[in-house]
Amino acid sequence: MSARWDLVVVGAGPAGSAAALGALHAQPDLSVLLLDRSDFPRDKACGDGVAPQVLDVLAGVGVHGLLDDRIPVERLRLRSTGAAVSRTMARPAYVVPRRLLDARMRDAAVAAGATVGRHRVRVVRAEADQVRVDDLRAAVVVGADGAHSEVARRLSGGGPRHPVPGSRTALAIRGYAPVRVADAGAQSIVFGPGVQPSYAWSFDRGDGLANVGYGELLRAGHPAPGRARLVEQVERLLPGATVGGTEWRGHHLPLSSWRWRQPTGRCLLAGDAAHLINPMTGEGIYYAVTTGVLAGRAAAVALRADGGRSAGRRHARAVSTALSGHLRHTSLAARLVSFPHVARAGIRAAADDQRVFDALVDLGLAQGRITPRVAGSLVRALAVAGRAPERVC
Repeated sequence: MSARWDLVVVGAGPAGSAAALGALHAQPDLSVLLLDRSDFPRDKACGDGVAPQVLDVLAGVGVHGLLDDRIPVERLRLRSTGAAVSRTMARPAYVVPRRLLDARMRDAAVAAGATVGRHRVRVVRAEADQVRVDDLRAAVVVGADGAHSEVARRLSGGGPRHPVPGSRTALAIRGYAPVRVADAGAQSIVFGPGVQPSYAWSFDRGDGLANVGYGELLRAGHPAPGRARLVEQVERLLPGATVGGTEWRGHHLPLSSWRWRQPTGRCLLAGDAAHLINPMTGEGIYYAVTTGVLAGRAAAVALRADGGRSAGRRHARAVSTALSGHLRHTSLAARLVSFPHVARAGIRAAADDQRVFDALVDLGLAQGRITPRVAGSLVRALAVAGRAPERVC
């Protein structure tokens, strides 16, 4: 590999591949190196849900038909104690194992002109006119290397990262098991009775298997649950969902807060490395692809304007424009659903009104907001909480 690059992207998951795509779509002649410590295809612990808005973002950088051979999922089911809803989503989603999704996105980046390499990054050092990544030099670097980002750690001086004010962390486990008859053709979510957000899920992949799992918010001063307890919670909330389950993998989710931090200068962060995960649902693919594309575009513009010096500032502004209002709304929503009766009221409101259902799906999977209709419906549902019977429509 060459020692000098316009852009080095650390991490070749959805955020990293999207960053390479964003940069090369904006300026096809850039030299872009996409690094990952693993060979592809490789697995990642995830719920595997891909919102249709992800495909919209990819279409904007010239990637079309990425999931045309996959079976879309049109129905979403939500259930909590005393409340349930089952509706068709305004736009179908997809359930795609990460070993497949990530490999396809990486291939798309290569087709656009990126060079790929297997390498575990150990040194990231920002200098006045470049960034050193081990023995490589880059005008701009994008850290897209996940929740335990080495790039972000190095940018903070090599010690532990300081959490963003208001941020929280969840722990989840995921496996693959034969899909239950009750969950066929759907994404099913059942909220737990304890601290919220906590829920079990079963997402039909369309090939006879489902991505099944459970996640919950970690609480300060309380020990993190072990693998056995997490799997037990899946089975308790979705009886039979774990039968025949394999490939169980746990992972931490650094949930977004209403604030977001981006370093100034030549180093950018995207996706999980930027602690951008929906605090209400734990969804991260949309944030990863969106902020990855924005990072790549910011790098390309900065390289043309000033050799890359302003990349961080440009990226921060672009992400703020795209997500700041949404992040404030998801932060508020996550706090509200920490009260089980509020979560139940939200499900009842979605059962009563398709438009409320659609708005909540957009809030949880893409960049929606708490609309006036959602707020009004939630207030009305809370007013009758405890008296309304369970409804499914």
